[in-house]
Amino acid sequence: MKRLARVGLVLLVLLGLAAAQGPKMTVGQLRTFLRSSIQLKHPDKQVADYVRKITLTERLLERDIEELVGEGLGMRTAEALRAHVATTGELGKPASDAAVKAAEPTLPIPSKEEQRRIISEAREIALNYTQRLPDFICLQVTRRYFDPAGLDFFRLADTVAARLSYFEQKEDYKLVSVNNQWTDASFDRLGGATSSGEFGTMLKQIFEKDTQADFWWERWARLRGRVVHVFGYRVAQSRSKWMISWQRELNFVPGYKGLIYVDRDVPVVMRVTLEADTLPPSFPIQEARTMLDYDHIDISGQEFLLPLRSEMRMREGRLLVKNLTEFRSYRKFGADATITFDIPDELPEEATTEEKIKP
Repeated sequence: MKRLARVGLVLLVLLGLAAAQGPKMTVGQLRTFLRSSIQLKHPDKQVADYVRKITLTERLLERDIEELVGEGLGMRTAEALRAHVATTGELGKPASDAAVKAAEPTLPIPSKEEQRRIISEAREIALNYTQRLPDFICLQVTRRYFDPAGLDFFRLADTVAARLSYFEQKEDYKLVSVNNQWTDASFDRLGGATSSGEFGTMLKQIFEKDTQADFWWERWARLRGRVVHVFGYRVAQSRSKWMISWQRELNFVPGYKGLIYVDRDVPVVMRVTLEADTLPPSFPIQEARTMLDYDHIDISGQEFLLPLRSEMRMREGRLLVKNLTEFRSYRKFGADATITFDIPDELPEEATTEEKIKP
């Protein structure tokens, strides 16, 4: 990845951000870009010059700018955004605003007792999750991206396909192809960022009694058509088991925080996020976060809650790395089980878009 980063930086200088001239953006994509720029302290003039070149596909409102200014957005960039307010007035509202409007008008916040019951039931299911899984195989597709400038404009580094077998509660990964070129190499030789633990380990570590995670109510939301409780949580570093590795040379176990999305009707976790919050300045990785989505998947006529998609992001200096991993073509494990290793199209955006519901 370091070699890729050097190549990327050379291209960035040569092109002078030519790839970013006149791009089309949604308001959500614009917010993500600007918040990343604020966090990385990019020069206000540079960001403003870039903002002037973009084309928005949705209506930008003055309140959007005020919110970003409150987060630290520079005045030059704010003025550049106000020009878009005037030119986007006839466009449709952002999809996220439409989603909120279409959601239930009101839902009461659960009582403290009800919140404790939901967490307790979600914990019981999570701790026994792997025992209920069938033996299966599936296709794991990971698209790995990088952005040497830290502006949240990612370039695809490679697409990695693997055969994932789950047998007797153990995961086994076999690398199949890289960029559609068949390979018999091992994951250890692959390099770059990879992830594991999607099949229960992540949830188990959060919910184990010894972890002593703190939980609190956040909000209602809708995820893939299901109404969900969203809880925040935090795990102290002293009780954390989440290890972050840099180039397989340095390891660190941080404390972390995140969200869990619990189905309102059946208390299963539909999404979990993790964000490291105690990374030392001396550690090469300054930011690390993961989001894992589950969905109900049919295997041989039975429905199981299984990983659907995960997104992992890390930052080393200005270099941003993003892995998007999808789990597809689930089949029951057996001698006659077959799956195709053709790379499918990415899941549609609505598969992972959260719709917030106002209480």
